[in-house]
Amino acid sequence: MTARKFGIGQPARRVEDLRFLTGAGTYTSDVLPAGTAHAVVVRSPHAHARFRITDVDTARAMPGVLAILTHADIAELGELKCMSGVKNRDGSPLHRTSYPILAKDVARHVGDAVAFVVAETVEQAREAAEAVMIDWEPLPAAVDIDASLAEGAPLVRPELGTNIAFDVAVGDEDKTAKAFAKAHRIVGIDLINNRLIANYLETRACLAEYDTASGRWTITLGSQGAHGIRDNLAENLLKVDPSRIRVITPDVGGGFGTKIFMYREYPLCAVAAERLGRPVRWVAERGEHFMADTHGRANATRAEMALDRRGRFLGLRIDLRADMGAYLSQFAPYIPTEGVRMGPGCYDIPAVSARVRGVYTNTVPVDAYRGAGRPEAAYMIERLVDHIAREIGMEPDKLRAINFIKPSDMPHRTQTGRLYDTGEFEGHMRRAMEVADWAGFKERLKVSRRAGKLRGIGLATYIEACSGGGPEAATVSLEKDGSLKVLIGTQSNGQGHATAYAQIVSEHFDVPLDKVTVIQGDTALVATGEGTGGSRSIPVGGAALAGASRQLADRLKDLAADALEASTADMEIDGGTIRIAGTDRSLSLADVAALPAATREAVTIADDWTPPEATYPNGSHICELEIDPDTGGVIIERYTVVDDFGRAMNPLLLAGQVHGGAAQGIGQALLERTFFDAEGQLVTASLMDYGLPRADLIPAFVFETRNVASTTNALGMKGAGEAGAIGACPAVMNAVVDALYRARGIRHIDMPATPDKIFAALTAAEEAKAA
Repeated sequence: MTARKFGIGQPARRVEDLRFLTGAGTYTSDVLPAGTAHAVVVRSPHAHARFRITDVDTARAMPGVLAILTHADIAELGELKCMSGVKNRDGSPLHRTSYPILAKDVARHVGDAVAFVVAETVEQAREAAEAVMIDWEPLPAAVDIDASLAEGAPLVRPELGTNIAFDVAVGDEDKTAKAFAKAHRIVGIDLINNRLIANYLETRACLAEYDTASGRWTITLGSQGAHGIRDNLAENLLKVDPSRIRVITPDVGGGFGTKIFMYREYPLCAVAAERLGRPVRWVAERGEHFMADTHGRANATRAEMALDRRGRFLGLRIDLRADMGAYLSQFAPYIPTEGVRMGPGCYDIPAVSARVRGVYTNTVPVDAYRGAGRPEAAYMIERLVDHIAREIGMEPDKLRAINFIKPSDMPHRTQTGRLYDTGEFEGHMRRAMEVADWAGFKERLKVSRRAGKLRGIGLATYIEACSGGGPEAATVSLEKDGSLKVLIGTQSNGQGHATAYAQIVSEHFDVPLDKVTVIQGDTALVATGEGTGGSRSIPVGGAALAGASRQLADRLKDLAADALEASTADMEIDGGTIRIAGTDRSLSLADVAALPAATREAVTIADDWTPPEATYPNGSHICELEIDPDTGGVIIERYTVVDDFGRAMNPLLLAGQVHGGAAQGIGQALLERTFFDAEGQLVTASLMDYGLPRADLIPAFVFETRNVASTTNALGMKGAGEAGAIGACPAVMNAVVDALYRARGIRHIDMPATPDKIFAALTAAEEAKAA
C-alpha cells in the first residue's frame, strides 16, 4: 500500500485542537441540567481519629439543604474494592481491609470522607457541611514508611495487628544468594521515589441523574474508561445490574492513571440523585484533589548488585517498601509488585530477587500514576548502575554496554519473567550520546567552572512494559454522507485519540481526518471497552480499529465492484473514492453508502484484538545541567531523548507525549515534594506549596526515534504514553549527582533535588571537608 496523505506515520495536526483552544470543549463541570443540586463532602481534619457525628439535624434544617448522608444512611451499599490479587511470600492471600464509601467511626487520613451534603447551591452545601457537628478523638498517626514500621508504631488497620499490607517475593531468592556469594564486589544504594500528586488540569467531577420511570442512572464524569467505572459502580457499590447505569465521559483534562479508579463521590452522587429525584453534581476543589485523589510513587528501596571482576552483573537484589496510604486503592498492590518485575531494566542479569512490602500509613491512598511501577523500577536500576560505575571507576556508558542484553539474544526472558521481543539498547544509547555531544562535555564543564557553576551530565537507558492486557474492540461504519464513524472503548484524556484513530481509518480509506468521527466514553453507544491506561489505546485499540477498517474497506470494494460490474480484485481506494484500477470509473464513499445493498449491517464492521504479550518501549535520555552553588538552583541546559517505539503513529503526537512525560519526570526529580507533618497533616496541600514544573524549568528537548518494530503488536507499535516520565527521573538525578560529585564528592541525593536540599548537601560537604 502506498503511503496515505493522512495515514499512519504522517505528522498530522490534531483535529481536536481548534475545539479546545476556542473554548468549545465540554468537560464534566460544563454539564448542568436544569434543577441540578450541588454536593460537598465533609472530610476529616485529622490523620487518625475516632469520631462521632453528634448533630446532623441542625445542618439538615438550614436553607437550601436537601440531604445529608452519613455512613448509617448508606449502609446497604458496598465498599470500594481492591482488585489486586497478589499473594504473600508465605502463600497466603492478600487481606482486603474495609474501604467504606463514608467512614463509620474512624478516620484514617486527612481528607477521609465522613458525610455528604447536598443543597440547592454549592454555597449552601458548604455552609451546611460546616454545621455538621462531629466529636473527634485524635489518635496517634503513622505518617510515613519508616514511622509505620517502627517498633510500637500506631496501627493503621488494628485488625491486622501489623502495618504491613502484603509481603511479596519476585524472582529466585536462592539463585540470587548464590550469585552474591561468588561476587567479586557488591554495590548497593538506598533510594526514595517521592510521593506525587497528579494535579491534572481538570479536577474530578461527577453528575448523577436518575430516571424514576426506568430505574436507570446516567452518570457523567471524567474518567479513563466509562465501562470500567460502570461495572465497578454497579457490581461492587450500588449492587445493581450494569444495564441500569449509563456512564458518559465527555472531554477529560488529564488523567495520568489517577482517573481510572472508583472514588467515593460517584456512588454518593448516584444515591443522592435517586433519593432526591433530581440531578446531583459534585466538583472537586483543587484542595480536595490533594486530599481525596490517589497519590503516586512513594517507594523506599534498597538495591544491590553483585559484580564480577570485569564489572559484569551477576545478580540483583531488591528490597522495596511501598507506601499504600490508609486504604488499599483499586490496583494499589499490583503497582509495586508488578513494577518490580521491570527491575532488571535493559540488562542481562542472571539472577534477580525482590521483596516487596506494602505498608499502611495514615495518609492518602497510593495507586497508579503515569507509568504505574515501571518508572520506579527504571529509576532504581539506572541510579544503581550509575552508582556502580562511580564506585568501580568505570565510565557509565561502558558499564551499560558490557551488561546490555544484545539484539542477538532477543527475544529475551528476564529473571523476573518478562519477555522482551526486540531492542537495540546500545544502539540508541550511542545515538543519544552522539546527538547530545557527550564527547564535548568536558569543554562545556570548563566554561561552567569559570562562571562559578557546577555542571553535570546524566545518562539513563530504560525499558518498560505496556500495551498488554485484555482485548479491545472497535467498530467502524460508513455513514450516508460518505464520512466514517468509529466507536471504541478507550478514552482520550488529552492524548489526541480523535486524530490518531482517524489516521488509522484514513490509512484504509484515504480520506481527510475531518471525515472521521470518533466516539468514546458512552456506555450506551459503545458496547465494550477496557479504557485507557498502560499506553494501550493506540497499540491495542488501534490494532482493533485497523482490523475493522481493513475489513470494511474490503466490504465496500465488494459493493462497488457489484455496482460497477467489475471484479473486486480490480478495485482500489484512492482519495476517498473506490475505482476500477487504471480507469476513471469510480464511486465516492457517499455513492457507495447510497447503494441499495449498503444496509447499516453491511457497512458496519466490528473487530477486536488481544495482545499476546506486552510491548517493550525503550530508549535513552541524556540530561545536562548547571547548578548554582550559591542557591542550589538547577538549570537544565540540554536534554536529549532517543526512543524505540517500534512504529510511530504520528510524529507530532509522539513528540508531544515524550515532551509531556519528560516534563513530569523533571518535576518529580527537581520539585515535587508531598510532605506530611508528624500529625499527618498534608502541608503541601495547595499549588502555593506543592512545586510543579513551569516553562522556565523545562528545556528545549531534542527528540528522535530509532525504532525496531515490535513482533508482538499487530501494528508493530510499542506504546509511548508513559516513556518520557520513565526515562527522565534517572537521567536528571544522575546529572545532579554527577555535578555534585565532580564539585564536592557527593555521591547521592534523593528526589526531589530542590534548591534547599542541594544547598544543604553542598554546605554539609564543605563543612565535612573543613573538619
